[in-house]
Amino acid sequence: MRELTHVDERGVKMVEIGHKDMVFRRAVAKGRIRLKPETIRLILEGKTKKGNVIATAQIAGILAVKKTSELIPLCHPIPLTGVDISFEFGEDYVEAVCEVRAYYKTGVEMEALTGVTVALLTIWDMVKAVEKDERGQYPNTRIEGIEVIVKEKGEDIP
Repeated sequence: MRELTHVDERGVKMVEIGHKDMVFRRAVAKGRIRLKPETIRLILEGKTKKGNVIATAQIAGILAVKKTSELIPLCHPIPLTGVDISFEFGEDYVEAVCEVRAYYKTGVEMEALTGVTVALLTIWDMVKAVEKDERGQYPNTRIEGIEVIVKEKGEDIP
């Protein structure tokens, strides 16, 4: 079993990364939000009352990536070189993919996970009026499958 890196006999700590080399880091995370087919159609046709769902979710996700170290207490602030958030649509879901890149001393998977999660939460917020049932509940709406699908580091990765 590996040793815990954020806890020692004195308590909680931020891991020391000063000795590590600066190398290219890349992480990709994905997740889905399940929605009613009618909601998917409204998003695709640009007919939601709150505006452009996808552009708003992209902006929110990118902002979340940039704020990850403020949200997750022991994450290092990372000088990012790029963030991309894209979406694919199914009949009853939107899948978000967040790719984060940096040249730094520690990985960017927490940033990718944060970006995809906030993008999906933003979609939920933008369409919640049409997703609610007559009792104000969300019987169809689900965020699921959030995971890191790629984590890379090294000098030779473009």
